[in-house]
Amino acid sequence: MLLHRKIFIMVILFFGFISVCSAQQSPPFSTAIERLFNKVESDIVSSAEAMPEDKFSFTPESLHIQNSKLDGVRTFAGQIKHLATDNILIWSAITGDSVRADIEDVNGPKSITTKADILKYLKSSFDEGRKAISSITEKNAMDMIEFRGRKLSRLDLTFYAIVHANEHYGQMALYLRMCGIIPPPTLNER
Repeated sequence: MLLHRKIFIMVILFFGFISVCSAQQSPPFSTAIERLFNKVESDIVSSAEAMPEDKFSFTPESLHIQNSKLDGVRTFAGQIKHLATDNILIWSAITGDSVRADIEDVNGPKSITTKADILKYLKSSFDEGRKAISSITEKNAMDMIEFRGRKLSRLDLTFYAIVHANEHYGQMALYLRMCGIIPPPTLNER
């Protein structure tokens, strides 16, 4: 009888342990994406903030580097506006939200010209990204979405947005260095 009681208690404890373990939820699917997104956002925003307003119109074309292929490249401000606009277009495709009426092309609204307004626009584009990422789950990550004439999964668009943003961070870092400014993320790594 004592052996049965011990077995009964062990079975109850075992099932109690199992229920506690299964009740603990794993982190949301979006947590892994958010870590990378937050790093890229921090690098880009800190770099945009580091460039003085009088250098926002800088383009490497103005350096007249011999044998370079810099004709027609975007200004520093143009890099940021393009990046923010593409962020908005990509993230809005994921959420299904409509985009600003003043976005006519991938270069952003023409009315946004000051450093303060450009930074506000950039930060709002990352707010859109955060909203989109939080909507991605294991169940809908592979749902296909129409984007620029193709069908891509939410997860594909998410990675595209992060990679695209990081490519522009690389260009922004070069522009900063050409203006004699060390990109803030580089300072933080020393």
